[in-house]
Amino acid sequence: MSSNYNVGVIGYGWAAAAHIDALNNTSQGNVTAVLSTRNLDPAELSSTHGGKIKVYDNLDEMLADASIDVIDITSYPSQHKTQAIAAANAGKHVILEKPITLNLEDAEEIQKAFDSNHTLSCVCFELRFISQFTTIKSIIEEGLIGDIHYGEIDYYHGIGPWYGQYRWNTTRENGASSLLSAGCHALDALLLCMGSEVEEVMAYNTQSSNEVFSGYEYPTTTTTILKFRNGAVGKCASLIDCMMPYYFHTHLCGSEGSILDDKIFSSKLHLRDKAWTKLPIALADSGDVADHPYQDQFQAFFDALDRGESMPLTSYDDALQTFRVIFAADHSAASGNPVRL
Repeated sequence: MSSNYNVGVIGYGWAAAAHIDALNNTSQGNVTAVLSTRNLDPAELSSTHGGKIKVYDNLDEMLADASIDVIDITSYPSQHKTQAIAAANAGKHVILEKPITLNLEDAEEIQKAFDSNHTLSCVCFELRFISQFTTIKSIIEEGLIGDIHYGEIDYYHGIGPWYGQYRWNTTRENGASSLLSAGCHALDALLLCMGSEVEEVMAYNTQSSNEVFSGYEYPTTTTTILKFRNGAVGKCASLIDCMMPYYFHTHLCGSEGSILDDKIFSSKLHLRDKAWTKLPIALADSGDVADHPYQDQFQAFFDALDRGESMPLTSYDDALQTFRVIFAADHSAASGNPVRL
């Protein structure tokens, strides 16, 4: 039997607005509170999103509200650890925007807090729920492209002053690296598709000479080469300084076929040589959070809460495996040496 879950949202920026509407459109979710440093009008907020939303400016006061079941953290990345641990200690379940934290030590502290408090969690790697990757994963599991020996998924998105997150994304304190600030979606999708643990990474950094990206305090392009335990290899490029339309490049090569973005070639389907077949899928082709499948992800989270189980695909433990690889890649790029996991 389904329950209703009241959600308190921390932050009221670009991502939070998309979260609120997606949460309210699930079968069980109701956003009833927002914590913000801004002077928000509760009546206006309630009118905009529907329902009755209370506004807090103090985290402890919001966490003390016994009517709130879930805390959705959309604040600056540097605040995630403190807020996630506080929410877990207050007995709340947690939705956490990426990046979970900006270093492995903080990420492991959150995991300990979640484990000790039996906190159920959802990390916003929402692209695991877009039809592009649900379909690709099904194709892989059906064996239509055989055993994957090479994969590359790349993130191309010029995040300049014209983009909402640029203001804080440029700083080491909150952006931290190209992979952590945005490219983590591509690396996570690659790990989802490859189906094997990472054994070693080697990464390299560079950055555009265009003046528009000069405000960044860290290298804005990272290319990571991955060696998997099953012998496969992969590549993930993360460019947040490119001058081009958004592109989430996906290319997987297997023993019986290949997938390129929204196209497939498979010997199992007896398709003609030199011809790709188009897949009827929604591509991950937008950096706008309003276009991301949050509602499907949050629905899966609430359904898991109903069962008292960890959610599929994007629990905190699932996401931490991806971030271990990201932290290793950033360490490799900084040191100039490969890193074994």
